[in-house]
Amino acid sequence: MKFKLMTLAAVFASTAFISTPVAANDQLAQSICSYVAADSRNNLRKTLSDNRLRLSNVYGSIVCDGLPLVRYAIKSGANDTADFIIKQLPGSQVASSGDVEWAQSNGFSSSPVIESLIARAGG
Repeated sequence: MKFKLMTLAAVFASTAFISTPVAANDQLAQSICSYVAADSRNNLRKTLSDNRLRLSNVYGSIVCDGLPLVRYAIKSGANDTADFIIKQLPGSQVASSGDVEWAQSNGFSSSPVIESLIARAGG
C-alpha cells in the first residue's frame, strides 16, 4: 500500500513539473502573436532574445489565429514585423511555404510583404 501511495505521489509531482513549461510556452506564443498583430518588431526581437530563441527554430510551432506567423502578419497589416520574420527564415522554407499564393488568393495581393517573400524565396 505504501509503495502504491509513493508511486502515485511521484506521478502527481512529475505532472506538476511538466505542465509548467507548457503554460510558459503558451504565454510566450501569445506574446509573440500580440507583438506581430501590433507590428511591434522591436518587442518581438526582444522577446526572442530574452528567451534565447531563434525564430527559425520555433516558427513552425507558433500559430496565431489559426495562421502561421507570416500569414498572420500579412492579415494584420504588420509589414515591418513580417519583413523581420521573413529575413529570419531560411529561403528554402519561405519558398516552400505557399505564403505568396495564400496572400494573393485571400485578397492581400497589394501587400508589400509579397515582394519580400518573393525576394527571399529567390524568385
